[in-house]
Amino acid sequence: MCTFYILYSKTLDRFYVGHSCAELGRRLREHLYSHGGFTAKAKDWLLVYREEYTTKAEAYARERQVKSWKSRKQVEILVKRQDPADG
Repeated sequence: MCTFYILYSKTLDRFYVGHSCAELGRRLREHLYSHGGFTAKAKDWLLVYREEYTTKAEAYARERQVKSWKSRKQVEILVKRQDPADG
């Protein structure tokens, strides 16, 4: 199982869009503590959205799709549509 996910940092007021086939809790800890990329700029990332896929290719395709929007507003709408019981 692979996951497409969106993180949010209140400090940066930014979203991070990604995908992973690792256990999502572990991946989030990596972003918070041992990551040297974009997410290293803050230590308050929260998981605000996720979708499960059966293959890495599907999760990556969804990541590319959302990134192609180049629209914070569309990402915010997607995050708000998620049922809180799912998150």
